[in-house]
Amino acid sequence: MQPAILPQVIFSPGVLAMGLAEALESAGTRVTLFTPGDMGLGIPNVTADLSGFEEELRARGDTYIELLKKHPLVFISLARQVQSELISKAYDMANSGDLDVVHIYTNEEDIALPFARLCRKPVVFTHHDPFNFATSYRHVFPKYAHLNWISMSLAQRVKMPADTNWVANIYHGMSPDGFVPSFSQGSKNLVYLGRIVEPKGVHLAIRAVKKYNETALVPYRLKIAGKHYSGTAKDGYWLRYVAPLIDGDEIQYVGFISNQDKKRDFLRDATAILVPSTFDEPFGMVMIEALACGTPVIGLNSGAIPEVVIDGVTGIVVPKVMRSVVNPKNGRRDEQVDSAATALALARAIGEVRRIDRRACRTDFETRFTLKRMCAEHQLVYEELVRE
Repeated sequence: MQPAILPQVIFSPGVLAMGLAEALESAGTRVTLFTPGDMGLGIPNVTADLSGFEEELRARGDTYIELLKKHPLVFISLARQVQSELISKAYDMANSGDLDVVHIYTNEEDIALPFARLCRKPVVFTHHDPFNFATSYRHVFPKYAHLNWISMSLAQRVKMPADTNWVANIYHGMSPDGFVPSFSQGSKNLVYLGRIVEPKGVHLAIRAVKKYNETALVPYRLKIAGKHYSGTAKDGYWLRYVAPLIDGDEIQYVGFISNQDKKRDFLRDATAILVPSTFDEPFGMVMIEALACGTPVIGLNSGAIPEVVIDGVTGIVVPKVMRSVVNPKNGRRDEQVDSAATALALARAIGEVRRIDRRACRTDFETRFTLKRMCAEHQLVYEELVRE
């Protein structure tokens, strides 16, 4: 398991890995955590040699974050060297009899795939992106479909070969203690929480709220929280489609929320959270964070959203409206989301969301998305792999 090399950056796979490791230890499973640096969890922790990274930072006068922003390819190359070292150590410890199972729980486990056959103990993989997310993923993962794979949603499996060796489907989980629910319906806030990039559909959330408010007796405010990339070459989306519509009243940007208590208050004060993702979400942690707060989810039927949200019970699942357009690059007709029609459908859902029982949202979280349940299901996988 390997959290990010940037400790000040919220990185869901890393947070999940550490939570799972602690829960497994509490449940009696001995865990060794492989990370770039010591995570201070009181669990055996094998770390990497970061001297190459640190020497490069000193030579450039940069921090980790600055190097990532200014020279992403340099950062990625060094990070993959660190990851390769950790994977090598894990496989070596397994071959020496110190580990019964190796669980590669990270985003770039393509490094570990070709060498898994050299490990004499079972190796299992959890991937945290859609399997068609990047060119390297699409080309390499099908070659190793025979290995042991855990999916985080059934939707995530769609882009893998039909004969992939799935050993389990395990939904993510969190401790219920950090998100105290609110069952009040008093707020007129709708919220968006996540990265502000085009596939996340923030522009659709804005358009939907504006459409709803055109005829609403009591309008909603949309509060947007998350990271955008203003000032970088790739952030034309923020500058063109989001920033011009932020007026501080109907549409508000509250910045990036890194504090857990502030995130809880942000979610529990909302009538609903909007999750208008247009790409195939492999899971979507923000949805279970909202459910833990008793906050319903309005989401598009993208990827795992219909698996996480029980339509009509814990939120409303809105079908995307698609249209056929000609791709100017190749002359072919492609299917694209019809923004106007989809935003209108989201607006209609906004008008219905207050009928969702907020207690049902919390109950569903406690039933399906706790860390205890996630831990127990992983234990069953490990035990089965050891028996084989």
